[in-house]
Amino acid sequence: MTPSHSHHHDAPAPPASHRLRRVIAAVLVPFALAVLAGLIALWPGSEPAGERSGIGFDQERQRAKVTKVEEVKCADVGAQIQEQGPPGGGDTDEPRPDEDAVCEQATIEVTSGKHAGRTFTEIVAPDASRRYEVGQELVVSYSPKAPRELQYAVSDVVRTVPMTALALVFAVAVVVVGRLRGLAALAALAVSFAILILFILPAILDGSNPLVVAVVGGSAIMLIALYLCHGFNVRTSVAALGTLASLMLIGLLGSLFIGWSKLTGNTDDFTGLIHTQYPDIDMSGLLLAGVLIGSLGVLDDVTVTQASAVWELRQADPSAPWRKLYASAMRIGRDHIASVVNTLVLAYAGAALPLLLLFTIADQGVGTVATSEFVAEEIVRTLVGSIGLVASVPLTTGLAALVVSADRRHGAGPAPVPGAAPGGGTGPGAGTGTGPDPRTGPGTGPGSGPQPGAGMGPGPGPGAPAGWAAGTGSGAAAAPPEGRSRRRDGGGRRRRR
Repeated sequence: MTPSHSHHHDAPAPPASHRLRRVIAAVLVPFALAVLAGLIALWPGSEPAGERSGIGFDQERQRAKVTKVEEVKCADVGAQIQEQGPPGGGDTDEPRPDEDAVCEQATIEVTSGKHAGRTFTEIVAPDASRRYEVGQELVVSYSPKAPRELQYAVSDVVRTVPMTALALVFAVAVVVVGRLRGLAALAALAVSFAILILFILPAILDGSNPLVVAVVGGSAIMLIALYLCHGFNVRTSVAALGTLASLMLIGLLGSLFIGWSKLTGNTDDFTGLIHTQYPDIDMSGLLLAGVLIGSLGVLDDVTVTQASAVWELRQADPSAPWRKLYASAMRIGRDHIASVVNTLVLAYAGAALPLLLLFTIADQGVGTVATSEFVAEEIVRTLVGSIGLVASVPLTTGLAALVVSADRRHGAGPAPVPGAAPGGGTGPGAGTGTGPDPRTGPGTGPGSGPQPGAGMGPGPGPGAPAGWAAGTGSGAAAAPPEGRSRRRDGGGRRRRR
């Protein structure tokens, strides 16, 4: 279960000074132009043509449906089911075929492709994990070089309806809770998938360096997702700079330790098939590209949160110095580091759980398991990504603290307190109140003063001389007219000489 993270970036960022915006733009605009130039230069041409190997995912696939399911004796259809030994394991004889075992025979009709309408049968053993129902839609693989009766075989089931329903539930939940921000997040997610499918994968197959493609494509995803979700402001720009610096660190560390550990990136059937079909692809570079892209999403989360924390702390205490802002935001960042690193490690461990289970069954030592290439890849991926995440917290926090401190020195300064008059200070202001007037006797009435404000105090009674006022309010005290002086007595009244 993914730990929840508290974020402080729902409120809009305060406007920054023109000078600060120019400095940020001078850094990010050239970077964005370089990313755009990289997209144009590395954009793949036509889809690379290659002859299908007929192995695994490289087989031709078609749609089919189950038209009939019936029970038959396994022995009659050539399926040999072994009898189970006694629970105690005392019988040491060789297992014998179970002549009475009952299997299912499914008749399957191909519904797409050049052989639509052809039928074939599939035998389902009693202990098989996959069962068939009449009308169920399937994915079948086609092997043209096999005998006619063996050319088609079931490879998967069609899951379009449940997967679409789940995606719709997810989208509705995001929009209902996040509203416009949630809608922007969905748009950013769509753009990320588009860049991955239309640029990153085809460009790698086209022969481009996987690391360069991942850097360009990941940077494009980062810029679009950050500004689309969090708006065009200095706070988002600081998060983008922190993410960029952390990605560079991950790239350097990943390149160093992947080379030092002699990781080839060719560890299973899928990567072996890619290497067979496209021998020019650098598999270790592909591994490093996966590390960068896998770390990008969590990096965005960390950097945006840290930048927002600094901005919120500055809003709460506009006079706080750089060191205090940095120290306060780092306390938030340390909590975030603990939860995010744990999330990343558990995510990779969950993905490799079947492999770890096999190593446990084999009763191999921890050192042997950890240094095997398949597990070592996951360890390097996890630790390099985690180092980048840890480094992103002080990098982004320090940069954000410097930016807000510079903005306070060179910008317009903190916003005025609502209701306060320009200039600060206290002075006579408009107010209402009651109080005795030694000249006219007790009376009540609105007071008037040189500066507007809100206050309570004794007001002049009817017939009081002009200029008599009472009350206190926010604002700068006005200087008395030339040649006059003011004196306040114990009752709060002002008198002209």
